[in-house]
Amino acid sequence: MADKIIALACAAGMSTSLLVSKMQKAAADKGKDYEIFAKSTADIDNMLAANPKPDVLLLGPQVGFMKAEVQKKAAAADVPMDVIKMQDYGMMRGDKVLEAAEALMK
Repeated sequence: MADKIIALACAAGMSTSLLVSKMQKAAADKGKDYEIFAKSTADIDNMLAANPKPDVLLLGPQVGFMKAEVQKKAAAADVPMDVIKMQDYGMMRGDKVLEAAEALMK
């Protein structure tokens, strides 16, 4: 069982898979045992209702327009959430996105 669960949501759940790989490597390099995965925004309700639910939810910048709607759902589930910074997403900076996720989990 992972120490923390980090969920990413994007348009189809596939464009974020490379970022997930980079985040997993960054977590492993730091000695962290995190479960990190990406799914489609259509799965957000299921992710927030899962047991265990994610410790943090990050939206891909391409679905950032959904932030207000998702924030309400995440708050109701007591899951912190935010939108991944466009620069970090575009440059596939897994270490930076991991740091942002960790900051939200504190």
